Amino acid sequence: MSEGTDIATTIPIFPGSVDTAGQRATLGVLGGGQLGRMFVHAAQRLGYFTAVLDPDAQSPAGLVSHHHIQTAYDDPAGLAQLAQLCQAITTEFENVPAQALQTLAQTRAVAPGAAVVGIAQNRIEEKAHFTACADISGVTCAPYTVIETPAQLQDVLANRADLLPGILKTARMGYDGKGQVRVKTVEELGAAWAELGGVACVLEKMLPLTAECSVLVARGWDGQVVSFAPQRNVHVDGILAVTHAYEGNMPPALATRSREAAVAIAQHLGYVGVLCVEFFVVDDGSAHGGLVVNEMAPRPHNSGHYTLDACDASQFDLQVHAMAGLPLPQPRQHSAAIMLNLLGEVWLDASGQRREPDWQAVLSLPGTHLHLYGKEHARIGRKMGHLTITGPDVDSVKTVARRAAGWLGLPGLNDI
Repeated sequence: MSEGTDIATTIPIFPGSVDTAGQRATLGVLGGGQLGRMFVHAAQRLGYFTAVLDPDAQSPAGLVSHHHIQTAYDDPAGLAQLAQLCQAITTEFENVPAQALQTLAQTRAVAPGAAVVGIAQNRIEEKAHFTACADISGVTCAPYTVIETPAQLQDVLANRADLLPGILKTARMGYDGKGQVRVKTVEELGAAWAELGGVACVLEKMLPLTAECSVLVARGWDGQVVSFAPQRNVHVDGILAVTHAYEGNMPPALATRSREAAVAIAQHLGYVGVLCVEFFVVDDGSAHGGLVVNEMAPRPHNSGHYTLDACDASQFDLQVHAMAGLPLPQPRQHSAAIMLNLLGEVWLDASGQRREPDWQAVLSLPGTHLHLYGKEHARIGRKMGHLTITGPDVDSVKTVARRAAGWLGLPGLNDI
């Protein structure tokens, strides 16, 4: 599979360049959240103008971009304006309408393309892709089956008890633990499918997990690929809480396998841009060999935010390079790092009233790097920012991270 449009006359797009019509080199992004904001910062630092399409007048990325097109993602006039302003366009999240990317790709370089984003939007297609490329990636997904109709549900109830206990996941629009129900019995499975509205789902067997990890890969239009070392992740209630990024965060053999598997998955897709592949580390003595692919995100990822402070090229730098057709430097991590996610709870007291975190104390700690996303309203579970701690060695980073997490009342403290 390959993606994109005929880019021979548009790539590379050099930063700071001006075409014969006087138009400055401009990169666009669909989506105005924190990932779009960090992409905009990276593009602007290189010298590009930027344009954001997002319906929210106060979107974090729109507030810092040269242009903010305030329309729906599928609005024809808005898409036409974005295409007029930009030479290349990306997306900050996978649930942007794939048709919008397909429309833009008729006249502009779009990375990643609609076909790949469409796969990532649908767990059924995503798992089929992982299965199809298992021979080259060396990993496969957990045992699963598809439930799209009452007849398929009845078949599973009668014949697939081997998948229980399991997790029933909606095929679309599930993220940060949403659209997922754990089920132990056939009775719970039937009730869960009804609770999720009888929509298309996958039932995935629960495996004995020992850890979760993710790998960030960047691939260019010319097929060049670079990657970051795997990061080990800790989730609380389905939302990323802590990322460990340092040498020794995983057994070396598993780290190598996950990195090679992520690169193989990107190559099999003919992917262009930054791709995050998430894995489960399992301990079941089976043919899984300790590693199972979970899902992929066709964009930079929350677990890669540490690269802004701990690496000489961040995931957002590579996103800009890939879409603009610039060379992809192999990133080098210069500091051990732990990233702590900051959700809306940090700004709320026990009664739900807003309070200000003790930034004076937190920022007095060595190696702390605070990133707030410019969101006005703190809500339970809403990603408001992150704190990355860097240092010369793992022990010092862990010590500071524990102190910061304790002062902020963050979950996952025991996993640092």
